[in-house]
Amino acid sequence: MNQTVLPQFACFLMRGGGPITRSEIILILLVAGAIMLVGICWQLIDKWIERTRGRNWPRVSAVVDLVSVAFCEDNTPSLKADLNFPYYLATLTYFYRNPEQQTGDYSRRFGDKAEAEAWANSYKGETVNVHVDPSDPGRSVLREEDL
Repeated sequence: MNQTVLPQFACFLMRGGGPITRSEIILILLVAGAIMLVGICWQLIDKWIERTRGRNWPRVSAVVDLVSVAFCEDNTPSLKADLNFPYYLATLTYFYRNPEQQTGDYSRRFGDKAEAEAWANSYKGETVNVHVDPSDPGRSVLREEDL
């Protein structure tokens, strides 16, 4: 925050009542806008990290052995820019050897239960390529473009 905003914010917190001035309204709107901007940027950065994570790790063949669909309802308040609507989470659990047997999972959100089940069941028993962390063979990523 810049030096002129801090005294105004302190005055706003210490004021004893009376009508809200124009500068206080502007300050409130600026703070609310900054909070929304941080939420949007955080979500964009999180999605970018998820897309790029593990892309340079070596690939290993894995078999999707378990599939599941769960109804999720997130009622926790958050700073994310998206609204927390109920959804179905389809999860693919895969097994691979590197050199010992390891496991990992990949999840995707759906608005419709039948669509989530059809997507998950289409991968049951399929062989997919997963990216394995060379420094920790128990850590792997199934990237969307590898499905």
